[in-house]
Amino acid sequence: MSGFVWLICAGLWMQEGEARFLDQVRQLTFEGKRAGEGYFGRDGSLLVFQSEREAGNPFYQIYLTDLETGDVQRISTGVGKTTCAWIHPQDDRVLFASTHADPNAKLKMAEEIALRESGKQRRYAWDYDETFDLWSADFKGDKLIQITDALGYDAEASWSPDGSKIVFASNRIAYQKPMSPSDQAKFELDKAFMIDLFLMDVATGAITQLTDMPGYDGGPFFNTDGSKICWRHFSEDGATAEIWIMDADGSNPHAITKLGAMSWAPYFHPSGEYLIFTTNVHGFSNFELYLVSPKGGTPVRITTTDGFDGLPVFTPDGNRLAWTSNRTANGTSQIFMANWNHEAAVKSLQPTESNPEIDSAELMHHIQILASDDMAGRPTGETGERLAAEYIAGVFQDIGLKPQGSSYFQPFEFKAGVSLGPNNTLQTPETSWVIDEAWRPLSFSSPGLVSNKRVVFAGYGIVAPETEHDPSYDSYVHLDVKDAWVMVLRYAPENVDEAVKRHLNRYASLRYKAMVARDKGAAGLIVVSGPLSGVEHQLVALKNDATISGTSIAAISISDEVALELLKPSGKSLETLQKELDSGDVMMGVDLGVQLTANVDLVHEKKTGTNIIGILPANQSPTLPALAIGAHFDHLGTGEGGSSLARGDEKGMIHYGADDNASGVSGMLEIAQYLIDQRAKGKLDSARDLYIMAWSGEEMGLLGSNHFVSVYETEDLSQTFAAYLNLDMIGRLDKSLVVQGLGSSSVWPGLIERANVPVGLSIQTSNDSYLPTDATSFYLKKVPILSAFTGAHEDYHTPRDRPEKINIEGCYQITKFVALLARQLMLSETQPDYVAMEKPANTGEGRGIRVYLGTIPDYAQGDLKGVRLSGVSKGGPAESAGVLGGDVIVSLAGKKIENIYDYTYAMDTLKVGEPAEMVVMRNGESVQLTVVPGTRD
Repeated sequence: MSGFVWLICAGLWMQEGEARFLDQVRQLTFEGKRAGEGYFGRDGSLLVFQSEREAGNPFYQIYLTDLETGDVQRISTGVGKTTCAWIHPQDDRVLFASTHADPNAKLKMAEEIALRESGKQRRYAWDYDETFDLWSADFKGDKLIQITDALGYDAEASWSPDGSKIVFASNRIAYQKPMSPSDQAKFELDKAFMIDLFLMDVATGAITQLTDMPGYDGGPFFNTDGSKICWRHFSEDGATAEIWIMDADGSNPHAITKLGAMSWAPYFHPSGEYLIFTTNVHGFSNFELYLVSPKGGTPVRITTTDGFDGLPVFTPDGNRLAWTSNRTANGTSQIFMANWNHEAAVKSLQPTESNPEIDSAELMHHIQILASDDMAGRPTGETGERLAAEYIAGVFQDIGLKPQGSSYFQPFEFKAGVSLGPNNTLQTPETSWVIDEAWRPLSFSSPGLVSNKRVVFAGYGIVAPETEHDPSYDSYVHLDVKDAWVMVLRYAPENVDEAVKRHLNRYASLRYKAMVARDKGAAGLIVVSGPLSGVEHQLVALKNDATISGTSIAAISISDEVALELLKPSGKSLETLQKELDSGDVMMGVDLGVQLTANVDLVHEKKTGTNIIGILPANQSPTLPALAIGAHFDHLGTGEGGSSLARGDEKGMIHYGADDNASGVSGMLEIAQYLIDQRAKGKLDSARDLYIMAWSGEEMGLLGSNHFVSVYETEDLSQTFAAYLNLDMIGRLDKSLVVQGLGSSSVWPGLIERANVPVGLSIQTSNDSYLPTDATSFYLKKVPILSAFTGAHEDYHTPRDRPEKINIEGCYQITKFVALLARQLMLSETQPDYVAMEKPANTGEGRGIRVYLGTIPDYAQGDLKGVRLSGVSKGGPAESAGVLGGDVIVSLAGKKIENIYDYTYAMDTLKVGEPAEMVVMRNGESVQLTVVPGTRD
């Protein structure tokens, strides 16, 4: 049982993680098909619960068990359905919901029995029968009293601690008042949609509605002194639920969890220091118990057994816990009990006693939590990201950062996936083609029908302007593409001068080609790879690029065979056309004399990612632009995205991202705490606000930081933010720290010098300010930036990037260095100047490097001539050629390599499948190798 240590406890299997809170776990109920929802009486000696164990009745009935003698007494009538019982705090009576007064109760019982005997069985789900009413009975099941009689579901009730009030859930309003057509339609599909909470005064019978929000409110309980009520609130679509608290009169309602999962069944500990609840944050069918403070914050996991653990409740003295679980031998749900460790629970929710000074142990603590199994690789928009966000926000709150507005969380929507819909068609009057074999849409295509449009051929579909060194190139010369399909070749001309190829590659992306075709009035874009392209797959992959927006024209990819069919009427050969175009000559476009119809049907999945923003306000009203410090906390999950470098035997494993970028987040948190302490000690009297920002979506293309800066709706944020400091992968310090972005401001050399005097790091600086990290989002808005980085390594973007490989002393030194940089900026009244740098010609969205070598450059190499590799991808062309991690590439295809830009330029000139000479320096000796470039396409 890899990864887990198991213990046997009282004959039951329990994972070691549970032993921190639970002792002597034992199964309490065994009889019947299932049992659950056990609640204790006033002294803890009685437990009322529901169970399917009554002969002739397939539904739950209510039972009372004496925990001292084991005696069990049925409380309900044995007829109909019952649920949600509660013991009176003073009197010997039990409250429960029942349908036994329904004239059709016995008929419904018989129908259910017949259904089960037929071999069919409904998927277990809760029943919101409109004949449920509240009843009470004595401890013998006699002296029944009906408490409510309104049409609709009245259930989930409990008495207040003094017995004067009953709080319950009901959808009675749906039967009493008209609903909007929209609400009526939702109610017909889901009776829970209209369930709200109500409060009954027992003495008068007066009923007050407490909640009135879209979505199901249910499972309410009072706290020990009756001043608060907790409950679960479902989203309007029923997909998620969160734990809420309000005052007993219904005022001050607010959520205390934000897990984005199915969180329900909350219950106060008698001490009032925390609540316990159920959530499936670890998977749709895996419900676990969690604790949360009444003030909110990061929930703490209690159970770790796969399956269902839910409906928890404490004894009145708080020393035992009962809950419903299917950890039984036969997998059915029954009630379990355990001794409860209250001290451990309180300790787990308390902020770790932290040192306001930067501390290595605290750095590692944050890294271990963020890179744990529970965080599951922190993929944007998924459970692990939400758990990490909750943790980071909890730390923000604990150390004293204020939220930006009402919440630390800044959500943003992104395109999480794209798939084919059922209605994709492509045809001419004579022929039709099979989707996903002969053609497929591009992920950014406009949906819908493009009917009977002529097809024209426009070469590579590139329009590149003339520059000082490069001639212009126009695939559309004298070609009328108005309201036509434009067929273009993928990529760019192959057999051209290196400089020309680099120039054309900037305008060769498919999105750019679609934009050009659109702007020229085309109805759609058709992309064909061509027989000379050397691709493994002729069709462009339907790959998500996380960009919400598409293009306003249809865009499709076709096989070479389909292209040949479309070219037939014109008498043109695809291979001949491509060969001529690859020479660099611009040819006149061709009207192919064929009409084409396509219907594009794509399904785009949208999800929500979350940034976490905290602020340390200036001492007085801020008079200077703020300082921003950030780090991305998202990672690759289990590596399903395209950037995983996992080996074959690592596919599907958690990519922990300890260095990338739990290390950066950990450093950011320590810096924030250090600066807050400096402020408290009177050592940081600043007129600047301090923004501390944890980004999500970085691995998908700087989504979170781009969203943050775009909210300001300006191209110049220099009067809002004086500077931005970024921490991205600071956990693998070897020889030197790389400080990137030096060219963004003239103030950096002096500040770096002063900040490093007390630390003594070996620092390599880089002027480049266009970086593949969140700092670029700020630099593009005219904010000076610096980014700390210790370099890529052989564990980069693999499951091997784990906490035990972190150089924690190096992480500590870097954190201290950046903290001192931040301190200087906070105390300075001078605005750092912004230096605009020319964007390197080989970067940007339009770049179209086709070949794949599988090398991992070491960006921490400093001033070394060549490109040092931190590793090579397993099974890639470089590994096959004998290239090793640590090699320094000094020549590729006859081109001298002095830096990463030379290397990228040289790769531009390579062709898929054609051998190229590579020279590397290895242990001081020159080694000549032959590499055969591959392709990911």
